[in-house]
Parts: sequence; structure tokens; C-alpha cells
Amino acid sequence: MKNLKRPMTYLVIVCLALLCALNYQIFVFPNRFAPAGLNGICTMIQHISGISVGYLSLLINLPLALVAWRRVGTSLASRSMTYVVAFSLALIALGRMDLSAFAYETANGTSKILGPLVAGIINGACYSLLIRCSASSGGTDFVAALIHKNHPEQSFFWITFTLNACVAVSSYFVYDFQIEPVILCILYCFMSSVVSDTLMKNGRSAVRCEIVTTSGEDISREIIRKLRHTATLVPGKGMYLGQETDLLICVLNKGQLPLLSEIIAAYPNTFAVLSPVSEVLGNFKRLDAHGNLKKELFDKGDGGIA
Repeated sequence: MKNLKRPMTYLVIVCLALLCALNYQIFVFPNRFAPAGLNGICTMIQHISGISVGYLSLLINLPLALVAWRRVGTSLASRSMTYVVAFSLALIALGRMDLSAFAYETANGTSKILGPLVAGIINGACYSLLIRCSASSGGTDFVAALIHKNHPEQSFFWITFTLNACVAVSSYFVYDFQIEPVILCILYCFMSSVVSDTLMKNGRSAVRCEIVTTSGEDISREIIRKLRHTATLVPGKGMYLGQETDLLICVLNKGQLPLLSEIIAAYPNTFAVLSPVSEVLGNFKRLDAHGNLKKELFDKGDGGIA
């Protein structure tokens, strides 16, 4: 199974590229707006000149991929370029087919907002899976990665946001000086970001638990046995009564909170303070409910798994 992870990862990348190409043909192009990133620029050039986004995407991404290959990493560049090539070829092939029966557009423009919203949902879902495959969609991701590599103090998010904002503003001048394409681009970007962020965090939402108790050793053993997590015990003192106490600190998944509540309820004079965790850094093992290492589907490109 381990030997199949890498080819399966590349197969998933190709399938995602095909889905995104179909997404462009059905929801993006018929509604006359530019999506985010360099593909948005290619879409505007296609609108003006008629040259397919497929050809333009290859032309722009090939030199960016070569630079990223040398300066960022071979794995990211090769996987991202696999996506770009598959996406471009699929766009070229689909552009020669009659998909008018499936394309979403309205004759009088009503409900035009639905096209960008659905396109953003599909793109966000695909992007989250690309990240799990240790790949990207190329374009602005390449540019942002190169800028962040040379200037690590610059936020990757804000670099990407700035590039996408430039695309949105430019679309005003390309689509007959109308504000609607700008709004549709913003909606597309927003929906794509929300969906990808939600899916990437799904199942990984964590909570920091600070448990104040006089039974620190007993509760920590139950946390280890029942939740497959450990805890850090810090000696403390309750200042109201001056009583010696324990402070247990642990990070759990949100789905484990009901079981933690059952554990705490069995001990008197015990309570917990919870706070959301945005990120946890470190080299941790991911275990399932039985304490075994979780088996993942995708290869990270460095001999590990994502």
C-alpha cells in the first residue's frame, strides 16, 4: 500500500485538475468574470483575444515552475506542474466540446451570483485536497512562494490576497467598465477561501484545556487511557482557600470534549477552562482512537505522508 501512495497522489492531482477545468467551462466562462490568481489574468486575456486559458496557463506557469523548482523545492514544483499541465490540457479539450447544455448562465442575468458561488465552492474543495497532496494550483501560489522564500517576513496570505485584489480591480477595465465582474470575483475568492479553510481544518479543530483539580495524577491517567492524549501537570495553589492544587494542560480535538467532560464530572472540586487553538507546532504522532498510527492516503513527496 505504501508503494501506491505516490502514484495515487498524482492520480488525485490529475483528477482535481480535470474537475477544476470543468468548473471553469461550466460556471466561470459563461458568467463573464475573472477568478482569482494568474488564471484570472488568463481569463481576461481570453476574453479580449480569444486565446484559450489552457495555452496561456501553460505559457505563464512553465517558467514560474522552473524557478520554483530551483528555489522552493522539487516536490512542490513537480506536483504543482502536474496539476497545471492536466488543467491546461483539459481546458483545451473541453473548449472544443459543446457544453452549453451544462453551462450555468441566465439569459436576463438573474441569479448570476450563483455561478461564482458554486465555482468558488468547487475550487475551494479542490484546493484543500491539493494542499493535502503537497501541491498547489500554480500561478499566484508560485509567485507567493517565491516572494515568501526570499522575504520570509512577508505573510504568504497577504501576498496572495494582494495579487488576487489586483486581478479583481483589473477586471473592471476588461469587462466593459462594469463593477459586476469585480463583485463576482470577490465572491468567488471569498467562497473559495472559506471552503478550503473549513475543509483543511475539518477534524483538526483543537481546544486547549486547562483543568484545575486536586486529582491531577488520576485525571491525567484517564486522559491518556481514554483519549490517547497526554497532559502537562503544573503544581498550583488556589488563592481563595490557599489549598494546594494541580493544573493540567492538554490540547484535544473538539470531538473529544464530551468524553473529557465525563472524566471531569467524576472528580469533585474540578473544573476546566477551554480556549480555541489556531495552530500547534511540533513533531507529533497522529493516533486513532485505539492508539495506533493513523494511515493517510496521500504521499508528501519527502518519503512521508500528508
